[in-house]
Amino acid sequence: MLNLSFRTYMLSGLLMALAAFTLAQSFAGQSPASPDNTGVNRADRNSNQPTADQQQKDRSDRDLTEQIRRSIIADKSLSTDAHNVKVIARGGQVTLKGPVRSESEKRAVEAKAAEVAGEDKVTSELAIKAKD
Repeated sequence: MLNLSFRTYMLSGLLMALAAFTLAQSFAGQSPASPDNTGVNRADRNSNQPTADQQQKDRSDRDLTEQIRRSIIADKSLSTDAHNVKVIARGGQVTLKGPVRSESEKRAVEAKAAEVAGEDKVTSELAIKAKD
């Protein structure tokens, strides 16, 4: 056998055992527990609030969303959270949703959307993420 350290040998054995267990479950008709992300998606439960899946198929709304998204992504000073905010355009009105890391980041994302859509066309539902 190859010259493996004891730790590497034990880890590879553990991984093989886990793979065998998962395979056995699938043959028994069981599936491993899936993660529950309902707590994460509480903000999208209100049917009166726009969500990303309600993005209109209207060409001008799609273009508006794309321009705002590109503006946000182009700013490398923003965090991954800010780069991933939801941008939803419906009838020329833009809604921003999701977490950002700071008040200044929130203002920066809002300003980018307002620059593209117009100051009075942006509704911000951005939240400042609590520090871990």
